Formats: sequence, C-alpha cells, structure tokens
Amino acid sequence: MTDAATRPAAAQTPASLAALASSSYELIVAEQHASGAYPASPTFSAYAGYSWFRDGAFTADAVSAYGGVESAGRFFDWCAGVLQARSASIERIVQRAGAGNPVPDAEMLATRFALDGTEGTDDWWDFQLDGYGTWLWALAEHAERHGVDTERWQVAVELSVDYLLSSWRRSCFDWWEEHASEVHVSTLGCIAAGLRAVSRSGLVGGERRAGADAAVAAILDLIEREGTSDGHLAKWLGSAEVDASLLAVISPLGVVDARSELGRRTVAAVDEQLNADGGVHRYLADTFYGGGQWPLLSCFLGLARLAGGDRAGALDALEWAASTAADDGQLPEQVGRHLLAPDRTAEWVDRWGEVASPLLWSHAMYLRLAVDLGVVAPLGAEGDR
Repeated sequence: MTDAATRPAAAQTPASLAALASSSYELIVAEQHASGAYPASPTFSAYAGYSWFRDGAFTADAVSAYGGVESAGRFFDWCAGVLQARSASIERIVQRAGAGNPVPDAEMLATRFALDGTEGTDDWWDFQLDGYGTWLWALAEHAERHGVDTERWQVAVELSVDYLLSSWRRSCFDWWEEHASEVHVSTLGCIAAGLRAVSRSGLVGGERRAGADAAVAAILDLIEREGTSDGHLAKWLGSAEVDASLLAVISPLGVVDARSELGRRTVAAVDEQLNADGGVHRYLADTFYGGGQWPLLSCFLGLARLAGGDRAGALDALEWAASTAADDGQLPEQVGRHLLAPDRTAEWVDRWGEVASPLLWSHAMYLRLAVDLGVVAPLGAEGDR
C-alpha cells in the first residue's frame, strides 16, 4: 500500500474528491456502533472502543449536512443517554458550583465514553468542557437543517446547559488533552456556540435561556479582553500563540465572523504559522507523533477560508486532505510529511503503534468541507442509504 504519510500531495480530480466524500460517509455509518456512538478510530490502540462528545458532534454535523438524518440522530440519542445516566452527578456539580465549592476536576464529566455509554476503564486526560458545547451546537444545527423534533433530547439539553452555565469559567484540558491549567479559547468558542444555538433555536427557555444568553455575552467579552493577541484569537487566555483548533470558532461554529478583522487575522495567523504546503499542524510546539499535519485541521482551514469568501483556498485545503488518503480511501489522524519534532515520533509509535487510521473525525471534516464546497451532492430526501 502506498504510504500517504510520506508521499507528496498529488493533484485531485473532481470525481476523486467526490468519491472520497461519499466513501467517507459510508465508512462513518458503517463504523457507527449499535448504541449510536461514533468510534474515534476502530483500530488505534488508544482510541478503540471510545467515542468523544466533541469529535462525535463534529462527525454527526457532517453526516447531517450530507443528509444522514437517521445516523446523526442516533449519535444524539447516545449523547442524551450518557447525560441522563449522569443526571445526579450533574446536579451535584451544579449545586456545588453554585455554593462556591466546586467539585474537583476528577469528579467532572469525562470527555470520552465507551461505546456503550459507560465510563470505560482506561486512564485519560478526561476533564474537557468543549464537547458539551459542541454537541448542543450540532444538535441545534441538525434540528434546524432537517426540521427534526427535538423532544426526546430535551432533558439532556437542559442538563448540558446547566452543567456549562455552572462551569464554563473553569480551566480544563484542551482539544488535545493538554494544558489543563489554562482556559482555552477554542473551548470557550465551543461552549458559546452550543449555548447560543440552543437559545436561538428555542431548545431552552425561561431562566436557562436567559442564563445561556448571559454566558455567551460574557464569553465573547472575555475572549475579546483576554483571548486575543496581535489582533488574532489566542491559544488560551493570556497567550500570544495560535492553535489550529481556533479555526473551528470561525467555521463551522460561527462564533467569530470569518469576514471580521478578528476572523481574518486569525485565519492569516494560522495560515502563516501552522500551514506547510497545505497541511496544518496543531500548534508550533507539538511533539505528538513528531508533530505532523492533520487532514481534519486542513479541512477546518478550508471551512474558515470558505466562510471568508476564499473558495479557491478552501478547495486547495480539501485537495490536500484528500492527498493523505491511503489507497483504500482511509484518512489518518496525521501525516509525517513535515514533522515539527521528528525525533519524538518513535516514542509514540512504541507506546501506541502507528498513527490512527482511519480516524472518523478526519473523514467527517473532509465530508463537511466537500458538502459546503458543492464537491459532492447531499443525499436525497430518502435520508441514509
């Protein structure tokens, strides 16, 4: 099999780009667990058997945008089940926070769960808030896109809103399970997107809606005051660095307008610092598997470019992501064409094996960008094939 990690990016045809989008959808729904969970990667040692709220929510959004109504709904059912099974824990977290005696990080909700919705047995860098905002955003987008009745998710939505309103100011691990002592701008963006989406859609009302609106306003103010540097979004509050996860705050989450000065300068900063020949790194100090380039991040760059009116740049990003597919069409988590820390690769291979492939999140972001570009037509009114 050709090694996509080291071969150069090759020119793609419209037909090949569309075919990869269609096969990405087919892979995602084929791997979806009976519970509705999307496994992060079915074969990678550290991810197998687990689903993340964040990764899964972006995956469900892509599937929904392509027309996979039933599959996306099943993922939201899984999220709702996970949350409702922990309603007592959430109520305790909320009560303790309101009393000024918040629970320790170890007692907060996990970021990933076993496919059957249980906690799982492996140690992980678990306290992350972003997924609980992202699933709310994806659910609201799905409901609006397809006119879906949301009643069966109502209790879980309310639990999520209560959890986020009580805890959004806390520091936690970022998207990459790192820097737990910081408040990350991409995390704040995910939370703001979720709270804003459920408020605008009417999924919550009364005091919860007022609380969500107030929290969104406070988050945006905090980002403006402490979450920017040199005119662009920053990796965390008080930082001067950028992180490619910030692209999601621009698109598809839409918390920062792509055409605003802040949006343009953020895309430009990521482009300049983290984009090498089309492949986007997570951040400059990355050493995970040598600090390679992530197809899903190139797709986030493409979505941000497209939202800012740069269709040609978005298509370039899609083509680069497509070039990372192996001969069987599987997209990896990252490739090693332009490593930031090549001397750090072996330690991760020794620990967990070769880079995750397929990564369902990579396939999802490719699918979402392909749909938005019109490279592939969504499914018809019949829904899932």
